Amino acid sequence: MPLTPHIEKHFTAGDAVRDVVIGMSDGLTVPFALAAGLTGAISQTRVILTAGLAEIAAGAIAMGLGGYLAARSDAEHYASELRREEREIVTLPDTEADEVREIFETYGLGPLESATVVESLRRRPRDWVKFMMRFELGLEAPQPGRAWKSALTIAAAYILGGLIPLSAYLLITDAHRALWLSVAGTLAALMAFGAVKGRLTGAPALRSGVQTMMVGGLAAVAAFVIARWIA
Repeated sequence: MPLTPHIEKHFTAGDAVRDVVIGMSDGLTVPFALAAGLTGAISQTRVILTAGLAEIAAGAIAMGLGGYLAARSDAEHYASELRREEREIVTLPDTEADEVREIFETYGLGPLESATVVESLRRRPRDWVKFMMRFELGLEAPQPGRAWKSALTIAAAYILGGLIPLSAYLLITDAHRALWLSVAGTLAALMAFGAVKGRLTGAPALRSGVQTMMVGGLAAVAAFVIARWIA
């Protein structure tokens, strides 16, 4: 009787999801809070909409640039550590071999078991460096073009998220009526976004959705109250 093949399904799009989460969560929250705050101070829909669109443009650029610089920093750090490990297995091979043994000891392997693997790695310098990068330093090789992909993903997610709370002000000329529609639409979007994020990351969908909605709602309430108090 043939054996049923075992297929493991693991989530492998962690970097992309992280970028979407960063961009979308801020995109939904910041323009939403800004629009709510302005509505508490003024009643001119055109001004609120103009300010909101300007904030989305500035926020998308800033967030995208931040994602680009963070990804570039990760790549530069990896390259620096890679060069250091390549030098050390040449200049300090015995010290590096001892570090490999220590790593295996944390997994319960004894000296004799570790010795076989250590000698095998000594004969394969390139694999030895990769091993040290992953298991000693906990670093993975960055994907080519990661910085630009991160920047564009974060910026696009920010713009998409920011247009949701502002869309109400495009449809309704009365600012206070538009605010209520913006509140309903944005809270629903935050709830759905949080639930999807939870499903992708393994967290309970309902709890993740409620938490995300509460954070965005509190930010908008705070902005509205402060604007009303100042005005």
